[in-house]
Amino acid sequence: METMPETSTKRVLLAAPRGYCAGVDRAVIAVEKALELHGAPVYVRKEIVHNKYVVETLADRGAIFVDETDQVPEGARVVFSAHGVSPAVRAAAERRSLQTIDATCPLVTKVHKEAIRFARDERTILLIGHTGHEEVEGTAGEAPEHTIVVNSPDDVDTLEVPDPENVVWLSQTTLSVDETMETVRRLRDRFPALQDPPSDDICYATQNRQVAVKKLSPECDLVIVVGSANSSNSVRLVEVALQSGARASYRVDRASEIDEAWFDGVTTVGVTSGASVPEILVRDVLDALAARGYETVEEVRTATEDLMFSLPREIRADLKAKEAERALRA
Repeated sequence: METMPETSTKRVLLAAPRGYCAGVDRAVIAVEKALELHGAPVYVRKEIVHNKYVVETLADRGAIFVDETDQVPEGARVVFSAHGVSPAVRAAAERRSLQTIDATCPLVTKVHKEAIRFARDERTILLIGHTGHEEVEGTAGEAPEHTIVVNSPDDVDTLEVPDPENVVWLSQTTLSVDETMETVRRLRDRFPALQDPPSDDICYATQNRQVAVKKLSPECDLVIVVGSANSSNSVRLVEVALQSGARASYRVDRASEIDEAWFDGVTTVGVTSGASVPEILVRDVLDALAARGYETVEEVRTATEDLMFSLPREIRADLKAKEAERALRA
């Protein structure tokens, strides 16, 4: 890894990539389009993405966020969040005749399909992730009788499985790459026949943001991660920064949460943001740092992202119908 030159001048190292990933962008646009096409209210099960600012902004436009589908009026329109849902949630929505829009990230859908296939083969699925996280609930819900959630490497020692010769691992897409690989290593020590998924489950955006933070952290006295407390990938970025050599690292939802006490003896500040964070929040942090004398900003780029996902099929169908309606009127 190339090291950046030391300097006594106050500066900011700005991580790239950072912020919105393709799955988050798709989900947020899905809610915005639903509001444009159908008007308010549009219901959303759980937070569409784990970011307070995004949720508040969409709520101001007419989105109503609920915990479960039984809080949605019968026959109303509901968007499933980017984190995915279990078959039980889909069935509950169908019983209430809800018009569903599935904004599940395609990379999460990939993991769901893997879980279904492995369960069909009667394998025990060791799902590395955090109990209670929406994504884990959705994936485990695809095959609850075959799935065991592994929260950390330390969980491995107490695991019991029906057949140690027929186990496979999957993971939540937003985890720390290093901790996940450590968990897999310990699982393989315990279950030598452990099978790997067809491809890495941790999403490209999560990995890219962690790699960028790893590169800049050794040069940083402080790393500020913009992201919400319930954003798994944002919380992981703080951990990665500390593990990679940053003297200190903190997570903030917005610039107003920056603490003056963090800057004692700080010359270089690293800045990044989680995959559900709009760039406007990063810009506010940079402005707040500039006001404290950190005006020089150097971008530290480790990858360029150009992946895009098509909008949910329900939104695409509605857009097509709207265009056809306009054509008839013309």
